Amino acid sequence: MENLVVVGNGMAGVACLEQILKHSPKFRVTVFGDETHVNYNRILLSSVLAGERSPDDITINSLAWYQENNIGLRLGVRIVDVDAERRIITGDDGSTAPFDRLLLATGSSAFLPPISGLDKENVFTFRNLNDTKAILGSARPGAKAVVIGGGLLGLEAARGLQVQGCQVTVIHLMDTLMNMQLDVTGGLYLKAKMEELGG
Repeated sequence: MENLVVVGNGMAGVACLEQILKHSPKFRVTVFGDETHVNYNRILLSSVLAGERSPDDITINSLAWYQENNIGLRLGVRIVDVDAERRIITGDDGSTAPFDRLLLATGSSAFLPPISGLDKENVFTFRNLNDTKAILGSARPGAKAVVIGGGLLGLEAARGLQVQGCQVTVIHLMDTLMNMQLDVTGGLYLKAKMEELGG
C-alpha cells in the first residue's frame, strides 16, 4: 500500500483529501498540520473574534472523521524538509515519514509590514485560530486597538474587535479601503459606512 502524505491540515488540503477518499484509494494517509487544531473553517475566524461562534462551531472535520477514515493525524508538527530523492519528509520535532505521493497544501502566511516592534507584546497577526485566541485574550471593552490593513481580513478583524468593545483604528496604505476589490467610489462609500459604525 502506498503512503500518501498531506502537508497542511487546512481547508484546501483536507478538501482535496475528501475528494481522494471518495474514490476508495489504496493509500495509507498521514496528514501533518503545524497548528494544534483539527481542520476548521478559516473564513469564519472573524465570527469567533466577534464572539458570535466558538472554535468548535467552525470545525469542519472532527478527530473522529480522521479516525473513521484511517488517517494518521500529526498536529503541531511543521514540515521543515522534503527529501524528494529518498521520499522522506522531516518535521520540526525531528520525526520523519516516508511518502510515495506527497500533497503540499500549506496555505499562505500573513504579510507583515517591514516596521519595528512586531515582536512586542500585544502585537498579533490574524491568520489562524491561535491568532484569534491570542487577540481575544487581550481584547476588552475600552481597549485601544490598531488594525494595520484595510482589506477584507483587516476590516473583519476590526469589526470583531469593535464587537468586543475595543476602540478600533484602521490604518491602510492605500487611499481607499479594500482597494483590491472595490473602485474608489466603493472604497469611499465603505469608509463612510465604517465610520458610521464607529470605526
